[in-house]
Amino acid sequence: MQEFDIVVIGGGPGGLAAAYGLHARGMNVAVVEKDLWGGTCPNRGCDPKKILMAAVETQGHAEALQGHGLTSVPQIDWPALMAAKRAYTEKIPGGTHSGLEAAKIATFHGAASFNDDGTLTVGNDQLNAANWIVATGQEPRIPAITGSEWLNTSNEFLDLDHLPADITLMGAGYVGVELAAIANAAGSQVHLIHHSDRPLRAFDGDLVKDLLSRLKADGVDVQLNTAITTVAPDDDEFKVTTAAGDSWTTGMVFATAGRKPVVDELHLERVNVATTPRGITVNGQLQTTNPHVFALGDVVDRPQPKLTPVAGFEGRYLTQTLTTRDAPEIVYPTIPSVVYGKTQLAQLGVTTAEAAETPDKYQVNDLDLTHWYSYQRLQDPHARIKVVVDKATAHIVGAAVLSSEAEQVINYLDFVITNHMSSADISQTITAYPTLASDLTYFN
Repeated sequence: MQEFDIVVIGGGPGGLAAAYGLHARGMNVAVVEKDLWGGTCPNRGCDPKKILMAAVETQGHAEALQGHGLTSVPQIDWPALMAAKRAYTEKIPGGTHSGLEAAKIATFHGAASFNDDGTLTVGNDQLNAANWIVATGQEPRIPAITGSEWLNTSNEFLDLDHLPADITLMGAGYVGVELAAIANAAGSQVHLIHHSDRPLRAFDGDLVKDLLSRLKADGVDVQLNTAITTVAPDDDEFKVTTAAGDSWTTGMVFATAGRKPVVDELHLERVNVATTPRGITVNGQLQTTNPHVFALGDVVDRPQPKLTPVAGFEGRYLTQTLTTRDAPEIVYPTIPSVVYGKTQLAQLGVTTAEAAETPDKYQVNDLDLTHWYSYQRLQDPHARIKVVVDKATAHIVGAAVLSSEAEQVINYLDFVITNHMSSADISQTITAYPTLASDLTYFN
């Protein structure tokens, strides 16, 4: 039996933030990882996706400027793009593991499982700890349909040697919409299927409709209020059938209808840790129903967006909590969320839906940005922002943005909201002009 102060189960960004922080404070720490060191984000998630998206975004800017200074649109070279992605991702597992070894943090590779006596089994190793941190994240959810064995996930998409000429995506959430944008830009015919009429439910409904209209204009076959019931081999392709009886053949089918917490192999019930279908139950200090087991990141059942920076924030919080007496409950800052593509959708803070429920408290300014200089020069035909303003203070408290530059605008507004800046405060700041940042003065 090997003894530790803390054992972190999951070697992704959140778990690593906790492990390094606790180790720096003198704790004897071990990290367990059953798959790729570094976790989902840098290996088969946000980082490689954004490498692919760099070519997509550049192509989008070039398309918008046709007749406005450019005369041709660059085509995506999929093998070269994938090679660029792999040049980054192939270094992650080894580099992550080497970093832990250099820091003299113990590492164990294999599936972890709790025992009835509260210890942990990892392969042939038995571990015991004063406290545990579960940071196992999420994995793609495979729907229970006929032919589910033929379904692929985002894991396979982000490592395709060759992109099929026709693909089908089951689910129009973050993953589905972003993969649709990538595949469409790379020349594939994309079918994006969603079971309801309201994809991306967490985002502003009007802007979601605008985004889907843009995808349709780009040639994506967006089908709402329908569900795929059967996937079957058809020569070297696959036949897809919906509940309504519609069918078509496609090169590959990807399950993009959400993700599920990675908890099945852990046997958390043996250590009295409660879970829901959405993840592990925690209190305000990220403590589970077992006082010696904590959880962070995407595996936790919480309302905050399941994003890499949130997991890192929680990892740093647990560094404080597990080394400080009477630590306060975690307080999350405003958290921006972005759906990437040629046209990006972003939001943070008080949502427009929340503002509509309390009109006496909030005002929503719906601004068409297409005629603003910043977007005219980019020829962005879909730029729009909804800004939520607190009537009592006149401070911006939330925003939803649709444009080719939404990721940048939302980060500027994150700074404004976090620092409780009024329009007067913003006007006292001199930013480079003309830039997106210099537009901040006009949002409220």
